[in-house]
Order: sequence, then structure tokens, then C-alpha cells
Amino acid sequence: MQSIRKKLIQAFSESNGEFLSGQALAEIAGCSRTAIWKHIEELRKEGFKLEAVRKKGYRIIDTPDSVTENKIRLGLNTKTLGQAIHYEESVPSTQKIAHDLAGSGAVEGTLVIADEQTAGRGRLMREWHSSSGNGIWMSLIMKPHLPPQKAPQFTLITAVAVVQAIEEVTGMHPQIKWPNDILIDGKKVTGILTELQAESDKINSIIIGIGMNVNHSIDHFPDEIRQIATSLAIEKGARLSRAKLVQTVLEKMESLYSLYMKEGFIPIKLLWESYAVSIGKRIRARTINGTIEGTALGITEEGVLKIEDGEGTIHRIYSADIEVNI
Repeated sequence: MQSIRKKLIQAFSESNGEFLSGQALAEIAGCSRTAIWKHIEELRKEGFKLEAVRKKGYRIIDTPDSVTENKIRLGLNTKTLGQAIHYEESVPSTQKIAHDLAGSGAVEGTLVIADEQTAGRGRLMREWHSSSGNGIWMSLIMKPHLPPQKAPQFTLITAVAVVQAIEEVTGMHPQIKWPNDILIDGKKVTGILTELQAESDKINSIIIGIGMNVNHSIDHFPDEIRQIATSLAIEKGARLSRAKLVQTVLEKMESLYSLYMKEGFIPIKLLWESYAVSIGKRIRARTINGTIEGTALGITEEGVLKIEDGEGTIHRIYSADIEVNI
């Protein structure tokens, strides 16, 4: 059943708004015209608006504000990422589902996405507020043929992809706060969580979690984070298509992943540093071993943050909370 729906969505994606006859759709999907009609009705129940004209056929004229599999597929332009999609209306955590799917042999590029997370989390097991119908809560399964020590670079690749996607869809100019926060005007709009399934010498899967505040109003945020969190809609002054953002993140990620596998981390490093909020600024890094203050110099090829303190000593920071412009 789902493969027929997938073929229909693909056909509508490629039709550029032109009508497709029931017979043409039946031939594309390899089923009867009666079956096509049933699938059309299922799409309507999902919120798609389809125009049906006698002797012309069907075309999609409007789509729901959702992040369902069908909505994301409609217009998605990738070869691998997002070609397998696992959608749930509400889940405790997309990361947990993605870990389970990866361990069960899910293909590279599998996307797990939900309209709501009830137990979302960020770095250091912090709670991530994932309300229904407003944000993007998704996890992506990557399976690069690389040693485990390369895995942290994928947080930085993802950060660049998210910034580029937000730029393209909204026209705004986000910045990256090392290692995994995307900011607009100093407020957090997106968090990235990268987790690893690996053996001693190879990566089995990298699970990349992305939480993006899209159509939230300020009232959606708990009082304790209203000073530090924002959404794209708050900053833009208009609601945005969550599905378009997901599609664009996947497309940018696929392009950067290909670049990385061909040319290594240096091109990604240069892009990342061009978006970084902290480079050249005074920062405070709170690590498990203490606090370091100094000037952020950039990142190493491994994605490690370099800070030069007042005595000229350069520190390498592997994990920390960062304050900028202290």
C-alpha cells in the first residue's frame, strides 16, 4: 500500500502542478484506477487538497501544515537522505526510535520524525521542549564508512546544513554556537544531538537528532527559557512550512555529506567557521574539569574548539558549555 502512495507522491512532485489522469496514475503506480481513487481519498483525509476534473484527472492544489511522510516526500529532492521515512504523531523521543531502527538494519538516510516529542532531550541529558504542531523533531540515520573518531565532525556538518537551510527558506542569517546550537540574534532556535553506534574500528550508525523551533509563539516556551530561546516564526514575523524546512535540511545535508566524503573536513571547517558566533571573541568555556576564559581561535580538523587564554596558552575544548562576549 505504502509503495503505491510513494509512487503517487513522486508523480505529483514531478508534474509541476499539471493534471495527471487516473489512467496515467494507475500505470505509474501499477494498480487499478479504483485503487488510485482510494489512495486519493486517503491523501484528502491527511489534509491534502486535490482538484479532480473530468477528462483531465487530478492535481494537488494545497497541502497540510504537517511533517507526515507524504508531505515531506512531495517535492523532496534527494537521492538517499529521507528516502525512507518513519513518521509518528507523538513519541517520547525520535532518537530512541532511530537507534532501534539503526540496530535493526535501517538503510542510510532513514528519517524519523514526529509532530510531538514527550521526552525530548539535548546534550548532557537536558530536557528539550518539543510541543505539538510547531516544531521539527527529527532524527537522521547516517552510515559512513569511517572510524569512530570522525563521528564528532557530523555535528558540525549538520550545523552548517541547518544554517544553510534556514537561510534559504527564511532569508534570515543564523549563527552557530559551538558545538551544536543554532542562534538567531543570540537566541537558540535549533539544537543538534549526535550519537554513535560503533565498534572499535568502524562506525555502524550515527544518529543525528535535530530539534528546531519553527512556529512557536513566545507563550509556547517555559518562563525559564524565554530569555534564551526563540523560534523562526517569532524572528521572521510569519509562520513557515515545517516540511519545506525538513526537505531543505535533508538536501543541504546530502550535499555537504557528499563534499565531506570526497574532500574531507577542511571545506566543512571553513564553512562552519564562517557561520560561527564565537570566532575571534572572548568566551568562557565551562568544562567538567573547570572553566577556561579566552579568545576563540576556531576549530581543529577534528572539530575541537581552540581557546587562547590571557597567558597565550591554547586550550583544546572537547565538551563544554560556552558563553560568548563575556
